[in-house]
Amino acid sequence: MTPLLLIGAGGLAREALATIAAVNEVRPTWDVLGLLDDAPEKHGTVVDGAEVLGPVELVRSHPDAQVLICTANPARRDSRVKIAQRLGFDDERYATLVHPRASVAAGVELGAGTMLFACAVITAPQRVGRFVLAMPHVLLTHDDSVADGVTLAGRAALAGGVSVGESAYVGSGALVREGLTIGARALVGMGSVVLQDVPADETWAGVPARELGVRV
Repeated sequence: MTPLLLIGAGGLAREALATIAAVNEVRPTWDVLGLLDDAPEKHGTVVDGAEVLGPVELVRSHPDAQVLICTANPARRDSRVKIAQRLGFDDERYATLVHPRASVAAGVELGAGTMLFACAVITAPQRVGRFVLAMPHVLLTHDDSVADGVTLAGRAALAGGVSVGESAYVGSGALVREGLTIGARALVGMGSVVLQDVPADETWAGVPARELGVRV
């Protein structure tokens, strides 16, 4: 089994741990050494059976362990990319995690550090970037392009030919029409129906989705 460290000790780490357990039930793969988090009050606590060992920099003391960055927040939607930049590791250090009940078409390429949770579906060959998070029941269809650090919350669905820029966040249940672009670091609100391009750094929500403001 491959030793694994999770960075982040919040809710996403709990979901990742559940997915790791599901993977290990099918085929023993991951030996979770623990979690790392920069919040001192979390050190020494236990999250779903995994101890928070210390700050993020402690990862450098475990050179043989693979790493998953488990942070996701619509207010800090570039957090996974920033942590990866801070660490400076090669892609080989990062695990890729796919729930056994995810459906991934033959020929799909998943970038380092990407996580697909239960019932996520990718219907046709395509490249998915690094440090992408696809929560349960996310749908990617033909010819989509998902850049590094994108978060797709539960039941978000992209029609064909959608391009999602780096560190964009697509909220729960959002629907994106075919051929559109969601710009880098943009935020699409939960339940939105996106019928036109969303510029970088802007927040859009509603049915149909409209601009709510530029990210500060």
